[in-house]
Amino acid sequence: MSTSVVTTFFALLALACFVVTVVGVGLAIAAKAGAGGQRALDRFRTELEPVSLWLTFAIAAVATAGSLWLSGGAGFTPCTLCWYQRIAMYPLALILGIAAWRRDVGVRVYVIPLAAIGALVSCYHIVIERFPDLESSSCDPNNPCSLKWVEHFGFVTIPTMALAGFLAIITVLALSSRSDP
Repeated sequence: MSTSVVTTFFALLALACFVVTVVGVGLAIAAKAGAGGQRALDRFRTELEPVSLWLTFAIAAVATAGSLWLSGGAGFTPCTLCWYQRIAMYPLALILGIAAWRRDVGVRVYVIPLAAIGALVSCYHIVIERFPDLESSSCDPNNPCSLKWVEHFGFVTIPTMALAGFLAIITVLALSSRSDP
């Protein structure tokens, strides 16, 4: 398969993660507005709860495998900010895999903050991509963080894909249970 086909597939998965995030956040906001929104959120939670750990594990595992393929298979050299995003994502695959196997929903307490840190790094990386003049000296001049290896649909780059994964993990885990983490 060509790099273009694989990165398009990953970009489509990122869009699906954004849809999950927007729907989840939208339902949470609608629940604050009235009983109809609360019923919709409760139904979403009921459907999501039994699969939430496996779903978030799948998101983290695909993101991890995808980043490894992008560097190994496609030959894209990760920049400094990509490494920080990897540092946040890779453990999530392992932690969520173990949690899914053990049915340990308490893992949300550890996973959500780690995913939030990864999402913040992704946001910063996206800003650097869009505004290369903001790039700091901490980025390697031979492999700048502003370099876009891929871009699909006019906005989906590698850090955007990572952001989508982090946000979907946060949303699914935050909304999958009625009890607070």
